[in-house]
Amino acid sequence: MELKDYLRIFHKSWILILALTLVGIAGAAGAAIVTTPKYVASTQLYVSVQAAAGAATTDLLQGTSFARQAVTSYVDVVNSAIVLDKVIKDLNLDLTAADLADMVESSSPLNTVLIDVTVTNADPVLAAKIANSVGQNFAKIVVDQLEKPDGEAVSPVKIATIQPALVPEKPASPNVPLNIALGLLVGLALGIGLAVLRSVLDTRIHSLHDIELVSDAPMLGGITNDPDARLRPLVVHSDPKNPRAESFRSLRTNLQFVNIEGGPRSFVVTSSIPGEGKSTTTANLAIALAETGARVALVDGDLRLPRVAEYMGIEGGVGLTDVLIGRAELADVLQKWGKNKLFVLPSGRVPPNPSELLGSAAMARMLRALTEEFDIVLIDAPPLLLVTDAAVLSKLCGGAIMVVASGRTKRNELSSAVKALERAGSRLVGMVITMLPTKGPDSYGYGQYSYGTAYIEDKAEAESVSAGRRGFGKPRRRTA
Repeated sequence: MELKDYLRIFHKSWILILALTLVGIAGAAGAAIVTTPKYVASTQLYVSVQAAAGAATTDLLQGTSFARQAVTSYVDVVNSAIVLDKVIKDLNLDLTAADLADMVESSSPLNTVLIDVTVTNADPVLAAKIANSVGQNFAKIVVDQLEKPDGEAVSPVKIATIQPALVPEKPASPNVPLNIALGLLVGLALGIGLAVLRSVLDTRIHSLHDIELVSDAPMLGGITNDPDARLRPLVVHSDPKNPRAESFRSLRTNLQFVNIEGGPRSFVVTSSIPGEGKSTTTANLAIALAETGARVALVDGDLRLPRVAEYMGIEGGVGLTDVLIGRAELADVLQKWGKNKLFVLPSGRVPPNPSELLGSAAMARMLRALTEEFDIVLIDAPPLLLVTDAAVLSKLCGGAIMVVASGRTKRNELSSAVKALERAGSRLVGMVITMLPTKGPDSYGYGQYSYGTAYIEDKAEAESVSAGRRGFGKPRRRTA
């Protein structure tokens, strides 16, 4: 993925990232609150080897060398039971040597004769007492027992405390600022990781970027999501000033630029799966096209689950199927809709063999008749992945328009639908993405603006003149 892909993921999942970051900070702060403070007291010992009076320089060097070598062993003696048992007895501690050893640490800087003893305890005063007692008892045991020569001779090893342990004023742990910083980093990393993982595992189409991963077909338009779409499906007619209605007019404008080489101005509008808004898109697009003054024929080619008659509010008992079997004439079943030049052909009764009817010679003849009489023909067809009806119809038309629902259609479903059109030898004119969110990275430019009170019929009429002369080619015969 490129940098812009990661930025898009962060923009889309910023709430998740922020929430997990705050959880990390809160968790670190809570852990710091419940953790018992620990205090560290330190003492430092100096180990030396005493030389006889008047000793030569060589003897002094040998003594220093011996002290450095002995210090490495003395570090382990500090935590030994022989020292810690004496400390427990002196301070009257209710501990074992093993328990006390967990509190005491000893070390020696490289190439020195120093021994650092640190004690960690919840009681700062007790930590300092233990550290000083360990240093004192260690010095006595080494000098008086471990390094004492036989007889009455004095031990040549001398251990002195050069830095006694003081009572610590501040706890060494928990380090609240450090813990909060670590919690922030962990929460941020977890949030970013989950956001990227969710984006990788989410195969649904959300935006134009996701469609580009599947097909290079042009984007004709984007329709924003409307929770009340089922209550008012014909938003171009019922609420022409609505931004969503304007998005259908943008779709209409973009559609005028396809198929500029000529050929039939007939399009199949289909989708990959049901519920992507293809019927609503087809009906609103037909109304928007008719607003320009063009003669538009809207055909309900979904002979399995027809919706156009219901949306348009017309009688759908007689229609396309009656024309195809020769029971009715095309001119008799075409129904004029609205005040513009929009004619609707409902599906009629649901037949037992929809694919055969839609791919028949009668269907081809009817489409030729419609394209001769109308500037543009729109056919609402079933989803491609369920039946072959749309693929069959697309071969008889100038191309297919694919409707893709944001957040619903998966990339593999869209890819399979595009391949179905390719296998049928039809042309994919472009994509229309529906159910787009109005905000966020998945929103789309179309439908974001409204003319408001500036939208008037005179402007629509002026647009219709321009579109009718330049977008739809030579005027056709005006007989029904």
